[in-house]
Amino acid sequence: MSLVSKKMRCAAFSLLSVFSISAAQATSQASVARPIRIAMIDGLSGAFSNAGEAVVRNLQMAIEQVNARGGVRLADGRHLLQLTTFDNKQGVEDSLTVFKHVTDQDIPFIVQGNSSAVALALLDAVNKHNQRMPQQRVLFLNYSAVEPSLTNDKCSYWHFRFDANADMRLHALTEVIRDDARAKKVYLIGQDYSFGRQVAVTARAMLAKKRPDISIVGEDLHAIGKIKDFAPYAAKIKASGADTVITGNWGNDLTLLIKAVKDAGMEVKFYTFYANALGAPAAIGEAGIGRVRAVAEWHPNVGGAGSDAFYQSFRQRYPDPRDDYVHLRMHIMVNMLVAAIEKAGSVEADAVARTLEGASFSNGFHDATMRAADHQLIQPLYVSVMQKRNPDGKSGLRFDNEGSGYGFKTERYFASALTALPSSCKMDKSVSRH
Repeated sequence: MSLVSKKMRCAAFSLLSVFSISAAQATSQASVARPIRIAMIDGLSGAFSNAGEAVVRNLQMAIEQVNARGGVRLADGRHLLQLTTFDNKQGVEDSLTVFKHVTDQDIPFIVQGNSSAVALALLDAVNKHNQRMPQQRVLFLNYSAVEPSLTNDKCSYWHFRFDANADMRLHALTEVIRDDARAKKVYLIGQDYSFGRQVAVTARAMLAKKRPDISIVGEDLHAIGKIKDFAPYAAKIKASGADTVITGNWGNDLTLLIKAVKDAGMEVKFYTFYANALGAPAAIGEAGIGRVRAVAEWHPNVGGAGSDAFYQSFRQRYPDPRDDYVHLRMHIMVNMLVAAIEKAGSVEADAVARTLEGASFSNGFHDATMRAADHQLIQPLYVSVMQKRNPDGKSGLRFDNEGSGYGFKTERYFASALTALPSSCKMDKSVSRH
C-alpha cells in the first residue's frame, strides 16, 4: 500500500469524521432540509479499532442507501442522514466526555455497541441527561452491546437494542452443544468485564440444565484488549483435557486466542459469538473446519436471492477483502430508525421511541420485531460452522470471509419464537411525560 493510500485509510477513521452522501446524489439541493444527525460513540483507535472501523462501514453504507432514495421524509421536506463518529478509545470516561460533546451539538441519536461496560455507562448518562434536559432528549440505539441487564433490570425507555443479548446467543449455542454427544469437557474463557463475566455465569447455568453430564474443566477471565500472547491460556486449555471451548471474546482477543490454540496443536471445538470475521477465519485456517462455530442474526451463506443480493451489494461497496465484515443488525437499526422518524413525523426522542416500540422489520430474508416491553429486538439466530470454500462447490459455501478461503455454513436455525427469552424489565415509561 502506498504512503498516500495509507494516509487516506487512516483519515477515514479520524477522531471526528462526518459521512454523508451529497445532496446532489440523493435529490435536488432545493428540496433537502437540515440533515438528521447520528452520533456514533465507539473505539476507533487502539486494540479494537478494527471493530470500530467495521461498524463505520456498515452504518455508512446503510445511511448512503437511505439518502440515495431521498433521505428521511418529514413535513418540511426530505432530510439526509448524517453520521458523525466520536472515538471513545474504548473507555468509559472517554465515552462520557464524548457524550457531553454530542449533547452540546444537539445530536438527537447516539449509537454504540462495542463494549457493554461503555453501554451501561452511556445508558446512565442518557437517563440523567433526558431527565435534566427534557427539551433536548436523546435516544440510545445499541447495535452490539449484549450485556443482558441492558434490557432486563437496567432497561430504559431511552434505549433500544438491535442485537440478540448474550443470554439469547448462549441459548442457541448451548442448544447445539446439548445435541453434541462428543462434548464432555468444557472450558470457559472470556474478557474480564461485565459481558465476559456474564457469559461464564450463564454458560454454566445453561449447561447444568441442558447437559448435566458435562464437566466444566476450567475457567479464565483475562484483561480486555491487553493480552498479546494467549499461549499460556492455550496451555491451560490443553492441560485441562477440554474438548469444547465457549468464549464471548471479540476483536483481537478472539483472533489471538484461537490462533494460540491452533498453534498448540489442539483439536477442540470452539463455540463463539464472533468467530465469523475480523481476521478470525484466516487465523484459524484448516484447524477450524467443522470445529469453530459462531452465532449471529445472519451470515453471508444464509442463501436466497435477497440475502445474496444484500451481501454482494456490501462487497461491491467495500471490495477490499479486509473490509469484509457485514453486520445486518446495523442496517436493520438504521432502517427501523428512519421508519420510526417518518411515522412519528419528528426526531424528538419520545415521539421516535413510541413508534419504535413494537415496530417490525422485513426485507424479504429477515424479519424482526422490537419488543415493546424491554426494547429488545426479537429476531432469528443462526449457529454456523466453519468450512472451506471449494471451487467445486462441495462445501456448500458460496462466500468466504475476508478472502480467506474459509466461511461459515448454517448448522442450526432458530426462529424468533425460540430466541425470545423472557425479560425481567420493569420499564418506567412515565419518564416520557417529564
